[in-house]
Amino acid sequence: MAESGTCNEFALLERLRDYLGSLDRLLISYSGGVDSSFLAVVAQECLPGRVVCVLLDSPLVPRKAIEAARERAEYAGIPLEVIPFPLLEEGRFRANQRDRCYVCKKEAAVILHNRARTHGIGTIADGVNRTDLREFRPGIRAMDEAGVTHPLAACGFEKGDIRAVSQLLGLPFSRQESSPCLATRIPYGTDITREKLGAIEHAEEFLRSLGIEVLRVRLHGDCARIEVRPGDKEKVLSSGDEIYAKFRQIGIPYASLDLLGYRSGSMDEQGNGPL
Repeated sequence: MAESGTCNEFALLERLRDYLGSLDRLLISYSGGVDSSFLAVVAQECLPGRVVCVLLDSPLVPRKAIEAARERAEYAGIPLEVIPFPLLEEGRFRANQRDRCYVCKKEAAVILHNRARTHGIGTIADGVNRTDLREFRPGIRAMDEAGVTHPLAACGFEKGDIRAVSQLLGLPFSRQESSPCLATRIPYGTDITREKLGAIEHAEEFLRSLGIEVLRVRLHGDCARIEVRPGDKEKVLSSGDEIYAKFRQIGIPYASLDLLGYRSGSMDEQGNGPL
């Protein structure tokens, strides 16, 4: 892989290589997103044949994301285990309170530790970075409590650094947009169901088929709030009849265009659910 970048990017990469190289074996909590994919590639470079990635598969993850995760693991030559994660059976998660992510990660950590023991691996890592540590992410506390490490954060990586170094290494996913779990599209205090998650997934897939890459479909009861970047608002409006028909077909009677546009974590804004 060709490398040409800034001194800071080189320093971060070497720090990460040193960190990972000091380990014996590693199990990575893997989603196929930019962060965990980058960590997996560098880990495989530093620990060839001693890295296992585990992807927890639930209705919270779009099917296309699962496919992409498999492809990236294959690209990196890393063994990938896709394990069913019956999270919707957990009533505390379905209730969708503000500690939803904590409940999810607590349950996930149990599976990760079981797999690590099976492989004789003592270290579990995820793709958390320093940017994540400054955001509202209760799941990180659950992973900390379970002893899951955060190599990217420990080595000083911000989210932008991960993309920059991924590009430096020529990794094909360096420009991929983030795609958090589908539960982030449902307001706190509103039950999470398989039907709602499926409707959101299909609605977002349809909008992408119209050429809109960066978007969220937030589900508020019978109404979908569509978030897109400013340059895509006209595309949504001009396709309004088509969107309306498709959304009704998948079980969403009404749709609206968010005037503020796309922004990560909008469900954490004031007024979206009980504290």
